[in-house]
Amino acid sequence: MDEHIEDDERDALAALSSSVPRRKTHSYSQQLRAGTGQKRQHQVRNHSLDEDRIPKNIERYYNHDDSDDDFHPHASEAGVRVWNMTEAYEPGWGVGGRIRRGDEDAAPFFESVNISPTMCLIVDSANRLVWSGHKDGKIRSWKMDQTLEENPFKEGLSWQAHRGPVFCLTLSSYGDLWSGSEGGVIKIWPWESMEKSLSLTQEERHMAALLVERSFIDLRSQVTVNGVCNISSSDVKCLVSDKVRAKVWCAGAVSFSLWDARTRELLKVFNIEGQIENRVDVQSGTDQPVEDEMKVKFVSTSKKEKPQGFLQRSRNAIMGAADAVRRVAKGAGAFAEDNKRTEALTLTADGMIWSGCTNGFIVQWDGNGNRLQDFQHHPYGVQCFCAFGERVYVGYLSGMVQVLDLDGNLIAGWVAHSSPVIKMAIGADYIFSLATHGGIRGWNIASPGPLDTILRSELAAKETICTRRDNFKILVGTWNVGQGRASPEGLKSWLGSQATDVGIVVVGLQEVEMGAGFLAMSAAKETVGLEGSSIGQWWLDTIGKSLDEGTTFERMGSRQLAGLLIAIWVRKNLRTHAGDIDAAAVPCGFGRAIGNKGGVGLRLRVYDRIMCFVNCHLAAHLEAVNRRNADFDHIYRTMVFSRSSNLLNTAAAGVTTAVQMIRGSNVGGLNTEEAKPELSDADMVVFLGDFNYRLHSISYDEARDFVSQRCFDWLREKDQLRAEMKAGKVFQGMREALIRFPPTYKFERHQAGLAGYDSGEKKRIPAWCDRILYRDNRAAAVSECSLECPVVASILQYEACMEVTDSDHKPVRCKFNVEIAHVDRSVRRQEFGEIVRSEKIRTVLEEFLRVPETIVSSNSISLQNQETAILKITNKCRQDQAVFQIICEGLSTVKEEGHGSEHRPRGSYGFPRWLEVTPAAGMIKPDQFEEVSVRHEEHQTQEDSADGIPQNWWSEDTRDKEVLLVVRVRGSRSTETKTHQVSVRHTFTAAKPARIDSKSKNSKKIHGGGSINRSDFRQLSSSSDVHDDHRYLHSP
Repeated sequence: MDEHIEDDERDALAALSSSVPRRKTHSYSQQLRAGTGQKRQHQVRNHSLDEDRIPKNIERYYNHDDSDDDFHPHASEAGVRVWNMTEAYEPGWGVGGRIRRGDEDAAPFFESVNISPTMCLIVDSANRLVWSGHKDGKIRSWKMDQTLEENPFKEGLSWQAHRGPVFCLTLSSYGDLWSGSEGGVIKIWPWESMEKSLSLTQEERHMAALLVERSFIDLRSQVTVNGVCNISSSDVKCLVSDKVRAKVWCAGAVSFSLWDARTRELLKVFNIEGQIENRVDVQSGTDQPVEDEMKVKFVSTSKKEKPQGFLQRSRNAIMGAADAVRRVAKGAGAFAEDNKRTEALTLTADGMIWSGCTNGFIVQWDGNGNRLQDFQHHPYGVQCFCAFGERVYVGYLSGMVQVLDLDGNLIAGWVAHSSPVIKMAIGADYIFSLATHGGIRGWNIASPGPLDTILRSELAAKETICTRRDNFKILVGTWNVGQGRASPEGLKSWLGSQATDVGIVVVGLQEVEMGAGFLAMSAAKETVGLEGSSIGQWWLDTIGKSLDEGTTFERMGSRQLAGLLIAIWVRKNLRTHAGDIDAAAVPCGFGRAIGNKGGVGLRLRVYDRIMCFVNCHLAAHLEAVNRRNADFDHIYRTMVFSRSSNLLNTAAAGVTTAVQMIRGSNVGGLNTEEAKPELSDADMVVFLGDFNYRLHSISYDEARDFVSQRCFDWLREKDQLRAEMKAGKVFQGMREALIRFPPTYKFERHQAGLAGYDSGEKKRIPAWCDRILYRDNRAAAVSECSLECPVVASILQYEACMEVTDSDHKPVRCKFNVEIAHVDRSVRRQEFGEIVRSEKIRTVLEEFLRVPETIVSSNSISLQNQETAILKITNKCRQDQAVFQIICEGLSTVKEEGHGSEHRPRGSYGFPRWLEVTPAAGMIKPDQFEEVSVRHEEHQTQEDSADGIPQNWWSEDTRDKEVLLVVRVRGSRSTETKTHQVSVRHTFTAAKPARIDSKSKNSKKIHGGGSINRSDFRQLSSSSDVHDDHRYLHSP
């Protein structure tokens, strides 16, 4: 079939190579959002706390906290999960327990009722609530103090917030909840209405939901005049509350908008280059789905047309497909500035804003939206940030986590997961990362450091206790089906008869479907993220029947690229230990754009080890050895795995496993090793397919004679693949079993026996085109299976099914025996807990619990209308920087007798609207101080809102008011805090304030004899009256 495609249709296919853009690898968040409007087929569950092998200079372990009420919520597509961190080291429930498949080794957790997929979480520690945004457009609240004995636990207040998914949430400096959704829609849910709704009883839940639903403020509507909007209509990707300056940042794909958190006014709109934009976006209707657009262009019409020749019809189909792809891509903006799209946003401790892009660049902004600098330390897209003290943690699409300082310098980096890191958060003294497959892992914020050496040594001593070994068999089959279909007898002979004792079956097919029209359609569909064909589905269903799919085996997933198809089936009793299925495709035909040649791959986790299977169809013809070598090299180097629409049973995909490649704590600049091929990270790689390597320096008749005499030893010396592998030019580091079967190409269809070799005009020389090669973890031919060499494979069978005659190629199969060494998670978690609780570890961690000595200039401030007082916070420590945050613990109205009512907090300890505190957070260098402006602002307007329209009335509240400000101070690398309380009273009557100062510079060096009266200073107490935000899992 190769010669037919390449000789007769070369001209037609060549027209597409310069027309269709190559398929781009989008970020994971784009994959999630692309499917929001589609019917949900398979539930993607998130998984529990996970612990695995220890890297060389960074440790991953869990928090142990003595507080019984420290729960760390985590979103999953089944609902919300909560871990009590005092039970983090307890064993899992095991296989057959009360939890679902894939969670057997998970640390004990509590789970909510089944709800719509959770897109985002935000913590309101002031009111002990967790707010969650969901795919169905709802916002839900969860009480942190509720008893979790009832499992699953239930939500609290919830309401329909958006028509589309709630992509992001944040709580502003004034306690309001902001939410972002599709089409650039931003809504504010005022704290006043939420507070009223939260006070209602369970029986009044419906009334409470209606009250909040009607209270929103639609910011997009407020800045739209005559249909012209000043902000972008792209999806809202990130919302970040700038607690330092009381602003809110909103990020779309390629633009930002900056808002005043108190007045809710739009301050600035600018693009990713920092240039101010005057937008004239007009609200557009719903875009036509890509699938419909493709159908319009590709489905033939009923109108009669003049018959055309084959090449002309092929060329017309290709050009039409290319034109449709270009217009669909242009209409959807699919490729516009794709490598610069913003994916993540965070506020750092020094008051800067960082944004992360899909090309791996990180941009630093000041608080006013001015672009300061950009830098890159990893070639993959940034997916998330987590800022804490002097460090910023960055999670990437590749699964890597890096630690940067506030100037953007790289401190350390390691591969945290085998899939994209989509979220990170601080909990107690740990940084936790969440991957797309659901694994959560935690690292102490003291790492990298002396702690890592101790943990590595202690864990190494317990390796034997935690290690388990398992064996299973893998059957791998490859077949070039030549656009034909197999008989049931042929499939049974090839696969069914050999699958009785295997745990995994991998099947790779070539030339499932060919032809210029089909190849054009396939290339166009790939460009917009579609794949598969009806014939490909027929093969999957037919092979599944031969394997007793549904009863004995489960199909994990498949990937089709034009005529290439690969699929994996896993036996039911092994399915519990297999998951995290990902797919990849690399075209190699005609400008690396067409899938008539190329490779498709599936990546699978089995017993926490990564296995990759790649089905290839390389360049044809005897003389094209170098092209075949180049095709392999291109596939190996560029294959990138991601979640595919044809990956089944993702709900049971287990916890992710990181490939242990630590980058080192002294990494400088961009490490070239980080961009190495993904296939090189796998524990086992199997290449299968029609590699098209032929026999050289031999005639047709000579080859036939040697085959008839079964003189395979001499024929192997003429094998091109064997010669190229010996020379190190292709399949480097891979092995193949000794070939003891006749050449598998080329045969006349339906003609049995060796007499079926091609005897036509061309008389193609028989060749071993169809091959199966592999590598495992062994550096030498003989190695024992261990945690250092976790996957050891041996070949039990390697043969061709010469009796199958449905194609011009014979199917080939190879049976592997695989031994895997892995860690028992439950046992290891328990042992790890004992180490972390030891006195040796506690001693090391004590130095990170120190809080710099800090004093505050006053504990009482009195303000009249529009007056300003200066509060001075001084860092007396000469070594460490102090990180401070000012919150409002509560607000009260002063009664006639001079006593305040009960102080009630706003959302997330937000300030009342009449009070402005600037800066409300920041860092103070050693032996310096920060001056904080505390100012009264006029706020005579009481605001309410109904259906997004503000409802205003004027009222003058003449009562005195009092707030309790709390200054929290901690070290730059610890969550331990000390607090100081400051009472601020606004007196309506014309009384003299306790102290009024003019504003001055924010940070000053302390000099002797300065203007600061030391008698005014008060040392910070160690009071724990106020809950510490960092004791709960949240995103800063």
